[in-house]
Amino acid sequence: MSLDNVSAEIAQAAARIVVEEGLEWGAAKQRALRQLGLPGRTALPDNELMEEAVREYIELFCADTQPRELRALRELALVWMDRLQEFRPHLAGAVWRGTATRLSDIYLQLFCDDPKSAEIALINNQVQYEPSTVTGFQGKPVEALSIHSLCKPLNETVGVHLLVYDHDDMRGAMKPDSRGRSPRGDAKALRKLLEQESEHE
Repeated sequence: MSLDNVSAEIAQAAARIVVEEGLEWGAAKQRALRQLGLPGRTALPDNELMEEAVREYIELFCADTQPRELRALRELALVWMDRLQEFRPHLAGAVWRGTATRLSDIYLQLFCDDPKSAEIALINNQVQYEPSTVTGFQGKPVEALSIHSLCKPLNETVGVHLLVYDHDDMRGAMKPDSRGRSPRGDAKALRKLLEQESEHE
């Protein structure tokens, strides 16, 4: 089997895990590798191939439910973006890219003048959160504040993860990917997406 075929097979297996179980891409690729009985050193599919596989899986198996679930998550993301607007929130991940399902979490990137200010705002508003450290989009560790928020249309509690960046990190944040798409969007961009969806319904 050629390398391309192996990559495609891993991507398809991982896409099913992402959509059916809500696993993050990295973990899903690793699990797919084990499920397919491939050696641990096997080259993993890149994120573009992964995204393609996830979109294909959604179109094949979730076309009737996914658009409504995505809209509910985007609307919930907007609620939190409006609440946190002083921290310049940007939506990233599957909810921004349009590949989210009811099992997906919401990832908001905050660009703060003072890294502690977002945490203080949550405390002042009596929002319970769990702090952790994750790898940010620049490959450096960033603080994450994770909240559980009820998404009424889905009747599910959704994880909302606030990734706290320095204000200066915004400079390279809006650079488009290899297909010319922005990897994240602010509240205005998200509202525009929601309006476009409403027009297509």
